[in-house]
Amino acid sequence: MLIKNLCIPKIKLTTVSKTATLKEAIDLLEKSGYRCVPVLDETGEKFLGNIYKMHIYRHAANGGSLMEPVTSLLKNKTKHINVNSSFFEVFFTIKELPFITVLNENGTFYGILTHGKLLGLLEDAWNVSTTSYVLTVATGEVPGALTKITKIIDRYTSISNLITLDNQTDDFIRRVLISLPLDTTANTKDIIVQRLNKKGFRVVEVEQVKKE
Repeated sequence: MLIKNLCIPKIKLTTVSKTATLKEAIDLLEKSGYRCVPVLDETGEKFLGNIYKMHIYRHAANGGSLMEPVTSLLKNKTKHINVNSSFFEVFFTIKELPFITVLNENGTFYGILTHGKLLGLLEDAWNVSTTSYVLTVATGEVPGALTKITKIIDRYTSISNLITLDNQTDDFIRRVLISLPLDTTANTKDIIVQRLNKKGFRVVEVEQVKKE
């Protein structure tokens, strides 16, 4: 995964130096409109953590001084990835964060990867613009089930995308989401659904992404 192609580099970012006060940080946050920004050392190379607008206001509301150093309210100090990190590492690290900090191979600050950029990557991978229908097929933990499903569909059309979901419930049911290409007709879709159901695979949902 080419993180460098997805993240916003440092040169385009608003950051705060560790020498700033909370007052200077909140002024910058208000001016920029961001809810949080990265805090770097004096050289602008080392990532120290994030400073959040809400934490500064909460600090002030509790009688804290805004003349204290910005480092007194740092968050997410260890929340960062490397430019060479895998997709799964990125996905599970960013979670509830508005963005994840990206470091160079030598540990210096490179930039940030936002939720929006990550969702854009997933959208591109899903081939939404070239998808006609998405079939949600429910299947148990049966060996070879995925192979059988794809063989049935391949008789009538190609598969644009496929992803399996498991909600970790006690029913041991796996959901397989299959995207059919843009030129798939309603008739072909219906035949595929009928064949899957006949073979014991329950098609629980059919979503039309692109109207014919």
